[in-house]
Amino acid sequence: MTSLSFNSARIINHKLQSQKPISNYKSQSKPFRIPLSTSNFSTNPHISQLKSSKFRLHSVSEGSVSTNESSVLTATEDDIDDDPTAEVCYVDPEFDPTSITEWELDFCSRPILDIRGKKVWELVVCDNTLSLQFTKYFPNNVINSITLKDAMISICDELGVPLPQKVRFFRLQMQTIITKACRELGIKSIPSKRCLSLQLWLEERYETVYMRHPGFQASSKPLLALDNPFPMELPENLFGEKWAFVQLPFSAVQEEAASLETKFGAGLDLDLLGIEIDDKTLIPGLSVATSRAKPLAAWMNGMEVCSVEADTARACLILSVGISTRYVYATYQKTKEMTQESEAWEAAKKECGGLHFLAIQENLDSDDCVGFWLLLDLPPPPV
Repeated sequence: MTSLSFNSARIINHKLQSQKPISNYKSQSKPFRIPLSTSNFSTNPHISQLKSSKFRLHSVSEGSVSTNESSVLTATEDDIDDDPTAEVCYVDPEFDPTSITEWELDFCSRPILDIRGKKVWELVVCDNTLSLQFTKYFPNNVINSITLKDAMISICDELGVPLPQKVRFFRLQMQTIITKACRELGIKSIPSKRCLSLQLWLEERYETVYMRHPGFQASSKPLLALDNPFPMELPENLFGEKWAFVQLPFSAVQEEAASLETKFGAGLDLDLLGIEIDDKTLIPGLSVATSRAKPLAAWMNGMEVCSVEADTARACLILSVGISTRYVYATYQKTKEMTQESEAWEAAKKECGGLHFLAIQENLDSDDCVGFWLLLDLPPPPV
């Protein structure tokens, strides 16, 4: 079984900063053709043998919200490290702050009550390497785009970093506030579930910070639940011609991710994810082939691809992009063989901790791909 755990060593114990308080389903009309193969998909990545082709084909396949400033000045470092009410304000001194051009941002309520009995809100900001980390609590009566905009400016002022070029966020319900604040600052806002560093940090904060906060409410449910909407029909420009379930050894996956500067796609910070996988372990993926591979990969490149799922109930593949957009990416004939194939692919993905990939190729027999997306199925954060 693959070991997948958040590398919490990236979370630094920071000194508390003095903060200024801010008082009916239908199959597609154009399904991909399913290539025929005699190979079987193995759910045991350590046993499967590789073909000569790099891609292996498979058969059809707040107490108080604001921290008391006097306590900030007198608290010892040990007290701060153990204080769940402390706010984080940190940038890695060994990292060039001007190189941080993209933020991941969450602005939402937490399972914590303030002295008024109201839910505390929190702004959490980081970059994808966690070289930038910032948190700040807010009372629920100041939640608007102005508060968020001012807080984003204060991050730059306090940490000496420039405003980012892009901000990713994963909550659809906060899109209006976040988009407006970013627009007024000249920042491109991107709704995307590819905020993996942020989501993993929130999960870590839930266990190490929120649960230890004096105002923690164990029975509290997330105020802004994540959506999982019914899949829509795939847009014309995203159709491929053929597809196949494939596997790549982890070492080859790393090579593809390392070469993304020369192709379309997106990688993941595998070190941050704490992924421990043997180089020979086979990672499941989906290969899509088309004679218009470059245009297709270019279109996909602007869609914040999140994951691919084999839905055996609907006999289709589902592509998740952005925050809550899901497409019927391909359909297949609901036979016993294909159901088993799809189930085996999902089982292999689970064995790899949700790690999988999407490759766009000119043909399924090629060793090269035009686009490559390293993907990870993650459960939503507990907050």
